[in-house]
This record gives sequence, structure tokens and C-alpha cells, in this order.
Amino acid sequence: MGTIAPSGSTSVTPSYGRLRRRLLVTVVALVVVAALVVAGLLFLRGDDAAPDAADGPAAVLPDVGAPAPVLAALSDEAPAPDPDALSTVLTPLLAVPALGGGVSAEVVDVVGGQILFALGADDPVTPASTAKLLTAAAALTTLDPEQTLETRVVAGTGPGEVVLVGGGDPTLSTTAPSLTYPGAPTVADLAAQVRAALPAGTAVTRVVVDNALFEGPLTAEGWGPEDAPSTYAAPVTATAVDGARLRPGEDPRSGAPGTDAGRALAEALGVPGATVELGAAPDGAETLGSVRSAPVARLVEQALSQSDNLLAESLARHVALARDLPATFDGAARAVTGALEEAGLDVADVELHDGSGLSRLDLVTPAVLTELVAGAADGSLEGTSAVLSGLAVAGYDGTLADRGDTDPGTAPGAVRAKTGTLLGVHGLAGTVVTADGRLLAYALVANGTSGGGGPEEAALDAVASAMAACGCP
Repeated sequence: MGTIAPSGSTSVTPSYGRLRRRLLVTVVALVVVAALVVAGLLFLRGDDAAPDAADGPAAVLPDVGAPAPVLAALSDEAPAPDPDALSTVLTPLLAVPALGGGVSAEVVDVVGGQILFALGADDPVTPASTAKLLTAAAALTTLDPEQTLETRVVAGTGPGEVVLVGGGDPTLSTTAPSLTYPGAPTVADLAAQVRAALPAGTAVTRVVVDNALFEGPLTAEGWGPEDAPSTYAAPVTATAVDGARLRPGEDPRSGAPGTDAGRALAEALGVPGATVELGAAPDGAETLGSVRSAPVARLVEQALSQSDNLLAESLARHVALARDLPATFDGAARAVTGALEEAGLDVADVELHDGSGLSRLDLVTPAVLTELVAGAADGSLEGTSAVLSGLAVAGYDGTLADRGDTDPGTAPGAVRAKTGTLLGVHGLAGTVVTADGRLLAYALVANGTSGGGGPEEAALDAVASAMAACGCP
């Protein structure tokens, strides 16, 4: 008999029946575990340990074969479109009124290198943002694609002064994570390092912003007075936060990116009332903190996919610095064309005044654009694969997120492109996979259009979709 527990307490002496039940459960559990172990050993030993046929037939596993690749490579054996058949399809689409009769185009077979279609392809045209392809390729062939851009804070001339030294990285983020640039460094991280490095009790009263890395005018020749600041561009400075946006993740840009960055640092340091002004870092100043951008290859992808003007201009100036040229609009333009010429592209008819294509004075031929894209696709333009991965995918992301996905005859992901848009200028340049699985490089640029943008974009999208749907034997 078990012991009776006092009121409010618990009996600690189990009954004999309970002991028997516990013992039985334990024995059963041990038997089950032993059986599982034996079964596992027999399975691992294979056929040699199989039971006699009298005990039942052995299990036979199906032959499933080798797994198929999830992302299969395009076949070099896929047929290329016949040039005459392709011309029959594209010519009427390029002659629609929305394109204003001033469209230039080229289509190239990436594998064979054959020009399949050309219309004014060697004539210089205003490229708009398709010019970012040139900046992207120059950055990837000049800089190490794994290189990162550093932003530092150093000690100032007095105990209450710190200096934010711009490293030409406009992706520095006031939010964690960035709302626009995945992988971007944060002001919060930089401020935490500064607080830890300052002597205990130091109160920051002054933030100086050093923009000396970039030189010259803040806007380019050929930019309009309405271009910076605007929803798409800002004055080009070596220091900025959130791509010079006034509010993270939103379009309006600042007219004073440097001092905005200084104020963001002051707020992150907990001293929003500190004085913020432009100036220079003292020679040999102690570094209090530093952060680094995402790799250059990732920055190139972001600049292309989102058509980010400030990021493209910053990359172009880093190309200039790497080639020992001034970090100005002019120096960057010379650096980009020089880098591409060294890489083997024919840039004789290319004239650049900036790195983003925002200047109306820029001139590029469709032939150069297709040569660049085809070179990135076939590997002959070494190290430029990020050009392809940075192209927006029609109907999916970037500047093509809401374009080019309405044609049921176009396979998803078949059309990729860098878009280009200025008043009177519309362009697409990128790659397309045909219905037969052949990869083509193309450039379409319309100068002199007069619509509101929608009809022109739809007309160019129709051309790209027609190439994707084309067997064109």
C-alpha cells in the first residue's frame, strides 16, 4: 500500500502496480530501439544481409537516373533566326508612329557573332540611360569586381569635432537594412564605431563633411537645370546617404547630399543639434570608424537594374581615379571610353559627357551597345558578367518590372534590358532568348519621339517580345 500524503503535499512512494507498469514500458522501449538498430545495420550492409527468400522478396528500388539540371544552359545548337525572316518581323514594328521614324537598331547572334538585323546601327544617337552599360563595363574591367568603397570618420581639429570623409559610396544607408541597396553599409554602424573610439565623456559638437575625393562641377554639361535635384538625380558629391534621397526608399533627391550625410551622422551619434558643414579632414587624422560598400559587381547590378544615376556617376569617377584621371565629369567620361577601348570595343563614335546617360550631349551607336552586351554574354569581354545579371527582367524587376510581360507568346524571363528614357529619347539594350532557345543581343534607340513615354515604351517592348517569340527560320 502506498503512503498517504498529507493535505497540500504529494506522495513520493509509488505503488507496486505503478512500478510494474513503468518497468514494462521501459522493457518495451528497449526492445523497439534494439529492433530499429538491427534494421538499420541490415539496411547499411545491403544485399549480403538480406533475409532468405523464404522470408519474403527483397525490396527493389526504382532506377531514377541522373538528376536533370534545374537551370539548364542554352544550347549552342539552337537555330539562329534567319536575317530576312527577322527583318520581316521587326521592320514594321520599328516603323510605328510612336517611335517617330528616328529609331536605330541592331540585333546580333551571340553564339555566332552574326549581325541579324541593322537599322542605322553605326549612327551615333543620344543613348539616355543605355549609356550606363558603358560605365558598368568600364567599372568591371578597370576595378576589381570584389572591391568595396570605404567611408570613414576621422578625428577633427578639436575634441568635439569629427570629420566624415566621403569615399564615393552613395549607398551608405540611414536605415538598417537599406531600403534601396541590399548589402549597403549603415550610418548606425559607423556611428557606433565612432562612439567607441572617442575618449569617454567626449561630446561631439561639430561634424565636418570632406567631399574632396570628387572634383569639379556638381552637374554635367548637357544636364538641364531641372535634373538635379529631381526625383531621379542629384548633384554628384563624394558623400551621400540613401542615394542622396531626402527620405530613405523614396524618390525625391537632395540638392546638398554632403551636408545631409553629415546631419545623418550627427543624429546617429545622438547629437542632432551639432554643427554640420563642409570642410577638409586634417592630415594624418586618426580614423574613428569606417564602413565599406557592397562589392563593385553588386553596385554595377544595382546601378543598371534601377537605372540609378548617382550610383553610375560615382562608379564612373572611381574608374577615373583608377586610371589616374581627375574625378570629374570630364575625367570620368574619358576614363570610361579609354577603358572600353582597351577592352577591345570600337568607341570611335562614342562621345560621353557623364557616366549615367543623363546628358543630352552623349552620343553612342547601337552597334557599340550590342558589341558590349554580346561580349559580356559570350565571355569575350572578360569579367563583365555583372552587366548581364544587372539587366532588368521584363515583367519582374528593376525598370522593367511593369513592362514587357503582357505578350502571352513571350516566355517569362526571355527579355532582359537596360532601359533609357529622356524627353524625346527611348531605348532598350540587352538580351533576348528566342522561341528556339537562341540568345541574341540587341539595341533599340529612338530619338525624336514626341509622345508621353507610354506609347514609345510599348512600341519598343513589342519589338523585344517579337524577337522572343520568333522562330524565324
